[in-house]
Amino acid sequence: MPDVKLTARQSEILNLLAKAIARSGYPPTRAEIAAELGFRSANAAEDHLQALARKGMIELTPGASRGIRLTSQARGSVRPAPARALPGMEQLMLPLIGRVAAGSPILAQEHVETTLQFDPELFSARPDYLLRVRGMSMLGVGILDGDLLAVRQTRDARSGQIVVARIDDDVTVKRLRHQGGRIELLPENPDYAPIVVQPGQTFAIEGLAVGLIRAGL
Repeated sequence: MPDVKLTARQSEILNLLAKAIARSGYPPTRAEIAAELGFRSANAAEDHLQALARKGMIELTPGASRGIRLTSQARGSVRPAPARALPGMEQLMLPLIGRVAAGSPILAQEHVETTLQFDPELFSARPDYLLRVRGMSMLGVGILDGDLLAVRQTRDARSGQIVVARIDDDVTVKRLRHQGGRIELLPENPDYAPIVVQPGQTFAIEGLAVGLIRAGL
């Protein structure tokens, strides 16, 4: 496919999208793009996003504030900054976790599909493993079925963070919310219902989302 010609502003937005996804695991909202680039309104950001979509550089999900996905053509055109060669930090070898069997630890050897190598600067914090996402419950923040979620192993998370949680024998990716004295796990897709942890259920935070690798990379 021939190279697509982008304006300087479109290239700037495309690089902003790529950096945000690599850093936090999901794309910015229109308002965040506008604030970052000094636009007067989110409508200006929307106009540039629509132009990028027409040129085949991104895909937009209607009704999702963070429903912006880089296409393979866009990923080929974005040139990330080279990694700094720090001793012991040149590359990360991360186990890729597929389906998790009921009741067994996430990092049990039978769950490891393969081991992948990545630049550590792709992530907002050093991850311990990659988890293959199942389903579209986090569509609104750009986490799609088949994506690889970079996860830092921890038992602690703040309300509002995206976590990997275990409820009884099920493992799920959701946004954590402490509401009064109860724990809720919130999807980012109106087609899915929130999960409320009930008394007597076994609940644990397994990890914190620190980045996202788009399926097909």
